[in-house]
Amino acid sequence: MSKPVLSKYARNYNEFVSILIPARNEGDNILNVLSSIKNQDYKNYEVLIYDDNSTDNTAALAETFAKNDSRFKVFKGEEPPKGWLGKNYACHRLGLEAKGEFLLFIDADVILHDRLIDNALHRIKVFKLSLISLFVNQKMHTLGERLVVPLMNYVLLTLLPLRLISLSKWAVFSAASGQFMFFDAKNYRKSLWHEQVRRVPVSEVEIMKLLKQSGYRGEALLANGFADARAYTSYPQGISGLSNKLLAGFNYSVISLLIFLFLVFFGYSILLLIPKYELLGVVIFLIVGMRYMVSLLSNQNVLLNFILHPLQIITLVIISILSIHKYLTKTLIWKGRNILR
Repeated sequence: MSKPVLSKYARNYNEFVSILIPARNEGDNILNVLSSIKNQDYKNYEVLIYDDNSTDNTAALAETFAKNDSRFKVFKGEEPPKGWLGKNYACHRLGLEAKGEFLLFIDADVILHDRLIDNALHRIKVFKLSLISLFVNQKMHTLGERLVVPLMNYVLLTLLPLRLISLSKWAVFSAASGQFMFFDAKNYRKSLWHEQVRRVPVSEVEIMKLLKQSGYRGEALLANGFADARAYTSYPQGISGLSNKLLAGFNYSVISLLIFLFLVFFGYSILLLIPKYELLGVVIFLIVGMRYMVSLLSNQNVLLNFILHPLQIITLVIISILSIHKYLTKTLIWKGRNILR
């Protein structure tokens, strides 16, 4: 089975692509993402930015940028109607305004690189996909980030071989990243996926499930260097941000998360009970191999992840406890909004 990464293809396309960016208080990021779109090699596109009631200078920066390029447009958002979460409503509104043959939803902290859109279009066309989602490469500059950010792909790839998402028709094998969701527009307009998940936190996973249940094909891959982001800039921010998402990956099953935690945290102790040294060596090799594989596929520093692994696992326990607490107390906050009420 091939690696679960976006491959490099030589084919060039010219389909009209709508690049859609929901932005709430993204003043530190918005110019970077807009510049990366303008500088990458694909040219037949429009960019729609939905300013989701930002209280910073997001709208002003985006509007100034858009004045110099007619392909960029800024929409002033409104408070989401009752029954809607903010980001889901922003994406829904963007989808209604978009004119492209394909719709690319990205977060405002994502940076696009050359060949990304051509390669993603190629996979959609060749494999007849309705959706391709990419887990973009994560930039890390501080020790705190290196203790948190690698856990995102570690949990994902430990739980679910990404190839099963496209190979299996079962909706249980579903994963996606809201940082990069690339839809066939015809299918999206027919199904209005964001409207269907209007009240669902971490809605990208639910969209993949619904899409597969409806008989369509979706795929989730690692970005392989074609897109990157700096999701969190500090240890506290990473703890807070990942705790908002972690339990959703277990379908909000506290029991499932606790079982996973037990296996990860106490797995090394269980190894001591294995009577045969040969078997012990095989198990250790598998654990080390998994950590090596995940780091390599994620374009992360393998040696650093080995050194920091114990601290990362302790961090995972902290994030899990916080995630469960937020879920049970309904205090899951995103961009200043409680998304569980």
